[in-house]
Amino acid sequence: MRRIVFSAGVFSTAVCLTAIAALCFPVWAAAQAPTPPAAGDHVDADEIIRKFAAKEKEFAEARNNYTYRQTLKFQELDPSGNPTGHQWEQVSDIIFTPEARRMEKVVYAPVQTLTLLLTPEDLADLIYVQPFVLTTDQIPDYDVTYIGREKIDEINTYVFSVRPKPKKTVKGKRYFEGQAWVDDRDLQIVKTYGKGVGTIKDSKDNQFPRFSTYREQIDGKYWFPTYTYADDTLHFKDFSQRVKLVVRYQDYKHYEGKSTIKFGDVVDDKTTPPPTKKK
Repeated sequence: MRRIVFSAGVFSTAVCLTAIAALCFPVWAAAQAPTPPAAGDHVDADEIIRKFAAKEKEFAEARNNYTYRQTLKFQELDPSGNPTGHQWEQVSDIIFTPEARRMEKVVYAPVQTLTLLLTPEDLADLIYVQPFVLTTDQIPDYDVTYIGREKIDEINTYVFSVRPKPKKTVKGKRYFEGQAWVDDRDLQIVKTYGKGVGTIKDSKDNQFPRFSTYREQIDGKYWFPTYTYADDTLHFKDFSQRVKLVVRYQDYKHYEGKSTIKFGDVVDDKTTPPPTKKK
């Protein structure tokens, strides 16, 4: 049975993307403060971190053997939250070639009309940061601090603060900074809230929205990212721009062939917008 972290009591309705208008997912309305550790809350945080990082590594390896569809819509909004008509939409299938190499096949990509220009960091966040995993190999790069407990829907979770260690960051690499909710039964991340960070040039002209990513249990074992949502105002050096981002990851199917995988080996670059610098 699939387990889902969406809770009807604390969500508001989201706008459906035209490419997948059959179903609307709810959206987290506001970040809730977790209950801080009580005097009798004897939690071995280091052990929990060790165990969930090991589970995350196992999950990351398993996800590399799944195909899925990724649907993205990025909109510029006016200060009241109304769409301005400037947007980027794209639907991609993450599949395998006959040689068992993973590839991205763009199946829908109308001409984008953004006034903001996408940077390589924006695209890196889309691939690596928004569907964030925190594996055993990545733990040394982060400060992970236990905050407390929180119940999301019917799922009891441990909540952790996650920040990259300044001395461990590599120039040009993107990192996650925010909070992670870990299922206390499966010891896997079920929700993240934060933003992509990293050392980049012209930081005043490169701003990144805070987002929430939710996971759903697929095949009764692993928690897969299924929904990312952001509604934030980006403050650039000379102006501010409110933006909205919705990403859906759907139709996960296990690939039976044996493969060695690197995301993005093949991309249909005839329809994928090239990385450019933000204004």
